[in-house]
Amino acid sequence: MIDIGDNMSTGKKRKRKVKIKKKNFAIFILFIIFFTFGIVEIIFCVTKVLTVPKAEPKQEEKRKEIKPKTKQKEKEETPNNTDEKTKKLEKLENINQKLSYFNEDYIDRYIDYKEKNPSYQIEQIIKNVNMHLDQEHYENTEKATHLNTEKVLVNKHYYLEKDYVPDNLKTLSTQYAISNMKLVDVAKEAFEEMSKTAKKQKLNIIAMSTYRSYTYQIDLYNRYVKADGKEKADTYSGRPGHSEHQTGLAVDVYNEKETYTNFEKTKEFNWMEKHAHEYGFILRFPKDKEEETGYHYESWHYRYVGKEIATYIKDNNISLEEYYATKIKDW
Repeated sequence: MIDIGDNMSTGKKRKRKVKIKKKNFAIFILFIIFFTFGIVEIIFCVTKVLTVPKAEPKQEEKRKEIKPKTKQKEKEETPNNTDEKTKKLEKLENINQKLSYFNEDYIDRYIDYKEKNPSYQIEQIIKNVNMHLDQEHYENTEKATHLNTEKVLVNKHYYLEKDYVPDNLKTLSTQYAISNMKLVDVAKEAFEEMSKTAKKQKLNIIAMSTYRSYTYQIDLYNRYVKADGKEKADTYSGRPGHSEHQTGLAVDVYNEKETYTNFEKTKEFNWMEKHAHEYGFILRFPKDKEEETGYHYESWHYRYVGKEIATYIKDNNISLEEYYATKIKDW
């Protein structure tokens, strides 16, 4: 006999085995897929780790190299220098915030001069150093600027070169000068107008020495040195290149009666004291400004600076050096 129940049971078992095999096969396929994907992912990640970080360390290394240099540069340029400068400015009462003519290049000179002259006001200290009063005459001289203008300054600290000849030199009329006297055109016109006006009042203002070349000054200065010695000659005569007569803006005058050294005793001098500035002239070496100008008082020596500057100098009782140190020189 054939047992149908057993056959049926056997058939079910076979079906189950088949299903199990199919299930196992599917699991195996999925495992292969996931395994393959995992390997690819791992390889990708490993590749990323091995490639990207290599570039980043280089950048960081560069940053590490750059940062110390930047910090070092900042230290050199700012902290110590700034602190030191701040301390120096405090010694000068931070006057740099008030004066337009404060020169930062002169900070150490300002401080030294202040220590040697504790009784001076700080404004006076700045002005005096700007005029080079902290230095010896003819020491550390500078080339004159503002050439061919009424603002040019020539003295024992500022010089003109050997070949400098001012533009537009004109010969003065012999009505107002001895023969062959020359000034720059604007100064010539102003001087002749001034002399003409004075003449109407029976006063004679005559130009006796005007433009001098560098070569002429060599001969003149050497004669003074031979006569009086170098030290004394320096008190009244400019060394070659340092005479403002070379600018064509300076004029020595007399009245044809008294010698020029006695000009102070004349009516013409009294008139010029009151009116010279109206024509743009100043008494170049006043008796109370010898320290600033570097020269003894000369009642006969005048300088054309233009009406505006001449009026300011007269009204404020200052020298051309003081005006230049606070109003003209570009600090």
